[in-house]
Formats: sequence, C-alpha cells, structure tokens
Amino acid sequence: MRYLIFILWSSAAFAQQKPLDFVKPFIGTQDAGHTYPGATVPFGSIQLSPDTDTILFAVNGAYQPNVYRYCAGYQHADSTIVGFSHTHFSGTGHSDLGDVLLMPNRGSIQWNPGTAAAPEKGYRSVYHHDEVAQPGYYGVYLNEIGVKAELTATQRVGVHRYRFDDGAPGHFILDLTHGIYNYDGKNVWCFLRVENDTLLTGYKQTNGWGRTRTVYFAIATSVPLSAYQIKDFKPSMYKGFWRKFDTEHQFAEGAGEGLKAALFFGEAKEVEFRVALSGVSIEGALLNLQTEAPKSGFSAYYSAAQEQWNEAFSVVQDANFLHLDDQSNFYTAWYHSLLGSSIYMDVDGRYRGLDQRIHQADGFTNYTTFSLWDTYRAAHPFLNLFYPKQDADMIESMQQHYTQSVHHMLPIWSHYANENWCMIGYHAVSVMADAVVKENPYLKDPSRFLKAAHSTANQRFYEGLGAYIDLGFVPEDQSGSSVSKTLEYAYDDWCIAQLASKLKADSLARVYQSRAENYRNVFDLQTGFMRPRLTNGNFKTQFDPLSTHGQGFIEGNAWNYSFYVPQQPLSLIALMGGEQRFIAHLDSLFEMELPDAYFAQTEDIMREGIIGNYVHGNEPSHHIAYFYNFTAQPWKTQATTRMILAKQYSLKAAGMGGNDDCGQMSAWYLFTALGLYPFAPGSPDYQLTAPLVKDATLQLDNGQTLRIKTLHNSDKNVYIQKVSFNGQQLQKPVLSHQELLKGGELLFELGPKPAKKAFQKP
Repeated sequence: MRYLIFILWSSAAFAQQKPLDFVKPFIGTQDAGHTYPGATVPFGSIQLSPDTDTILFAVNGAYQPNVYRYCAGYQHADSTIVGFSHTHFSGTGHSDLGDVLLMPNRGSIQWNPGTAAAPEKGYRSVYHHDEVAQPGYYGVYLNEIGVKAELTATQRVGVHRYRFDDGAPGHFILDLTHGIYNYDGKNVWCFLRVENDTLLTGYKQTNGWGRTRTVYFAIATSVPLSAYQIKDFKPSMYKGFWRKFDTEHQFAEGAGEGLKAALFFGEAKEVEFRVALSGVSIEGALLNLQTEAPKSGFSAYYSAAQEQWNEAFSVVQDANFLHLDDQSNFYTAWYHSLLGSSIYMDVDGRYRGLDQRIHQADGFTNYTTFSLWDTYRAAHPFLNLFYPKQDADMIESMQQHYTQSVHHMLPIWSHYANENWCMIGYHAVSVMADAVVKENPYLKDPSRFLKAAHSTANQRFYEGLGAYIDLGFVPEDQSGSSVSKTLEYAYDDWCIAQLASKLKADSLARVYQSRAENYRNVFDLQTGFMRPRLTNGNFKTQFDPLSTHGQGFIEGNAWNYSFYVPQQPLSLIALMGGEQRFIAHLDSLFEMELPDAYFAQTEDIMREGIIGNYVHGNEPSHHIAYFYNFTAQPWKTQATTRMILAKQYSLKAAGMGGNDDCGQMSAWYLFTALGLYPFAPGSPDYQLTAPLVKDATLQLDNGQTLRIKTLHNSDKNVYIQKVSFNGQQLQKPVLSHQELLKGGELLFELGPKPAKKAFQKP
C-alpha cells in the first residue's frame, strides 16, 4: 500500500514513539463500513473527511448494493475525491450524514460532482493517494486542480486550509445537497445567507436514516469573498415575487431543495474555512464558531486537536508488543474506540432532543450516535473502564432520550435527535446495568434507569415483544429474525434483573430473572441448535443451521447464535448436552468451513470476517471464544483469541474482518490484547485470556495505575501457565471490575503448551 510508510527503528527510537505516531486512520474494511480517515477530536461533533463518490442509495426506486461501500463516504481504492464534508459514521453498516460539502476547483463552475469515470466533467478531482492521516488531521494533494487540502477540527468546528499552485484562480463549491446514502427527496430544504464577505450561515434538513434531521452552520473565511453565486437545482413551481430578482448572482440569500453555491476569492492562493455546526440554530452555530474557532489559524487548531488526542491516549502510559504492527493495531483500535458516539450539543449546553424541542443539558454532556446492538458488547464496557465520565454522560443522554420518547423507550439505534430503529433488542439496558453493577461513580440517580428499562422492555408494539411476553419467545410467523430477538431479549432481561438487584428492587429482579430464561424456549433438543418456533409452538420445519438467510437470525446463523446465552454460560453448557459435547460443538465452529453460498444474501457478512464457521466480523459471536473458560479447557480460549487477533486485524486498508460498527470491533481487540474481556456486560467480571501485549501501564480514572505484564510472551507462547494479581495467584480465569480498579499488577506467565491445571475446573 502506497500510503503506509514502514521504517526500521532501533529499539531506542521505537521507545520514543508516541501513541499518535502508531495510529493508522485508513484501516477499515474493503467493501463496506469503512472508517473515515478525516479530522476529528475524541468524541467530536465534527467528523471532517473526504468523500470519494456519490453513489445513490436508490435509482428508480431500486436499492443499489454498491452504495454499501460508502457508509463512511470514503473508499481508499477510489481515484477521485468529491469533496470534504463534516459529519460521518465510523464503520457502520448503514448510513446518513455527509453534511455541508466544500470542494476547491478552477476554471468554469461545474455544479455537479461528475463521475469517477469522467471526473473532468464535474467538480471532483483525481488524487493519487498522496494522503496523510493522523488523529486530528487529514491532508491530500488534489492532482487534477493542483491544490493541497488540509483538514483539522475542534469539537464543533471543522477547519480547512487550501493552498493553490500557480495557475488560474480558484473557487469553491459549497454543496448543500450532498449527502451519504442520498436519494431523490432526501434533501428536504436548504437555506444559505451571505452575512458579509467573510461569513455565511444557513441550514439543511434531510429525511434519511434520521427522518427529521436539521443541521445549522456558520462558515467563516480567512479571505473576503470577491464574488459568489447561489443556485437551486430543484426549483419549485411557485416563484412568488422572488422572480423579479436575479437570485443566482450576488444575491445574498438562497433557499430550496437543491441549493449549491460557488464562492470566489479573487487571486488568493490560500484560503481557510472554519465551519461550525449546530443541531439547535444558526445562533448556536455562530456561538460555537466564536467560542471554539474565533479567528483563522489552521496550525494552532491542528496542534490543539493533537493535544486533545494526546490527552485521550494518556490513559495508556506505556504499552509494548512483540511486533510493531501489533503496536499500530492497538493504538489504531484505541483511536477508533473514541470515534463512535459524539457530543451533540452547543457550547452553551443546548441540544435538540428526540421530541425535536430544544433542551438544556443540566450537569451532563449530551451525546448522539448510539449503535447499541454493536457497542453494548465491548465498546461501552471499554468506556466504562477507561472513560467512565464519558460513559456516564452517554447513559444520561440515553435516559433523556427515554424522557423525550413518545414511545417511552430507551434508544435502539439513535443519532442526531432521531431514533432510526435499526437492529434488534433493547441494549441500552445492558449499558446502564453494566455501569451500575460496576459502580460507575459519575452516574446520577440510577433508580431512574430501572424505570426506563422496565418501560422499554414492555412496549408490546416493538419487534414481537408482545408475543415474547405472552409466549416466552418471538414466533417466526409473527416477527422475522425471531430467534435472535428471543435470545437478545432474554439477555437484556437478565441485565434488567442485575440492575434491579443492585438497586434492591427484588420483586422486579425476580420478574426479569425469569424472563432471562426464555432462551430455553427456542432451543431444539433434537438438533442441538437454537431454532425458530411458530405461534402454535411448533419448530419451523425447514431449517438449515448454516444459512444466514430466512432462518430466524439476523447477521448470523444457528451455529453462531446458539452460543448467545452470555448471561448463563453453565446452564447453556448443560442444555447442549454437557461439557464434552459442548466443547466438541465449540471446536467444530472454528474448524468447519462455511461456504459462501450460505451468506451470499447477507451484505453484512463477508468472507474476510469468517474463521471456519465463526463469524467474527459480526458482533453476536464476539463472546464465543471465551466460552472455553467455563469448561475444563480454558487454554482453548487463550489459543483461539490469539488466532482471531492475528487473522482479523492487520494494517491493510481492509484491515478489519467486518465493520468496526462505532468501535465495537476495535474494543474487542483492545480488551483481548490486554488479556481480559467483558463476557456478559451487566456482570462485574472480566474473563481472562493470554494477552497480546508484552506489558502495559494504564492510568485509571480513579487515580490508580493498572500494570499488565507477561513473562515469556511470544508468538508460540500463547498459553497461560499461571496468572496472579498483586502477588496472589488466581484460581479461575476471571477478575472483577472492582479488583481492577484497585490498581496494581496483573501478571501472566505464558508458555508453548497448555497448562491444564493452571485453573480450577468450573
């Protein structure tokens, strides 16, 4: 790959590297869900990044599968850049956003982006991957027009710098119609106002994944405008009395569904833009601009962004690996884990709520983008351990979502003051329970969470939930993906039971502990798999445990989902025929092959994310390798997790075996590389495995220092011989959250062969 530069360091030079030096923002997936390589700060409202194509979501009413590659707007294999927009999702399997696109150009105005095959017919530009991406910075040379483009950001302001080579004067296209997963009618309305020769304001409203989403902006320029044009490419039939003006030339206001502008700066060779966004109002965008980026000065904002990343990375005081690639993978995963959810409020604490009203955040920071079906598994537990204040603020944001919800529900998959209802389960309860059980010190009045969780879990209209309450399972003839829903509802109910128990609501805890047993109702003793049932109680007759399509599962098959009982691992082992049969079944998952035909109709599952029949690229499998810890063969967890780390994470552009999904894939890597994993969020325990890291020193939020060390760590020494915490040898491969918070030393001694007596039998 041309964008990766490998240098042979001496050991002394290697030791001097800082975390930011190891981060590779380009890493994502080849065909879908790529992470964006642009400029942002930790949990940044602004995610300023290049977009490399304009594939429409649908043409003539028909979905275009190729749009899936552009969930984050960027594909490294592309040869053209369309422009630079300010909002993106990180590694999701569906999309939205891509707001307020800017693109430099020369010569005559080209209002449309054109195509990759004929970029000269549009405002896009060829580039030859002359890119530099770092935390807080992105730079690229646009060869066709001879412009160096650089991006950085504050929390709420995107900062651009463009330097033109000698030649014809340049201009810029401001495209308010651009978006990711666009389709005819997605852009509802745009408004643009030229306040003066260095300030533009406006807004755009879209109907997409978030069906009522409004983005306000304020754009300041370092050079005065010499001229401008504003053009509506979808003019309405009604012209009103605007028709008596030439509204396209030097008319300071424009409105319409298809609004774009051309901005001219005379002979200027360098132009900076500061673009502030707000979900509240133009006044809010102006306040964000004046507070965070009051004047031009790209280099200062770039330095400040990198300082914010340095501060975020300071949790890791030191981390050493056997190989440089592992070091880069580790810090890249850490970087990705802080991109998923983002702050969603103005500097004065005002934000737009789910009810589309303006609210004041009182004593918390409001967040958006909750891909909860993915992130409850490891991404939120990661934040709860290392960034508990941010996790608590996210939980409060979820609680406020509940208070604003006309359905009286916690978020399912929400972003930008919208619930988009993507995926299944009600996993906000897992995030809440995990934080309460682990006694996150920043939580306020957790009793409120129990009321919200109880309300959410009893909304009968939602995804077969009424039938689940009545029958103890979701019938496939009433609601698709019924087995996945039943299993995930049962886990979520267990989380509510843990939450209720911690809050001493014992009667409610008993109700949900009983519901947590519902996984048994979809287990077929005859086949040994979880299997869809019908309303009459019968199992669905046509059943293929290898297929990922039409079998009662979502983004998985019966082989993978049959292990989805993290809340009661020992009970599942017994249900599946006892330990010997369970281990053999688990072994087979990793050893057998899953032919492509079985997932050909499931765009979220890719060959790169599969090991045997184990689908690591999709989240329902992420706990499975740790199941060996609940048997007499925990050494298989150690070997298997090392194997997954090696096969599913690399420094290639397609360096992940699946969508990062707002940091979940990265959080799995981080926990596993450190030798521990939150097998069942909502439990205070972490399961242990052989760390990939040689040693790491981690600064916890409570002021304690956790040191993870290994002896004899190597590519072959992947088996734990013994493990001790603060000098006390552990008898089981498990450690609690409260023990970790005490700090101290977690020491692993590793070897080339399984130590079959290293731990007591469960």
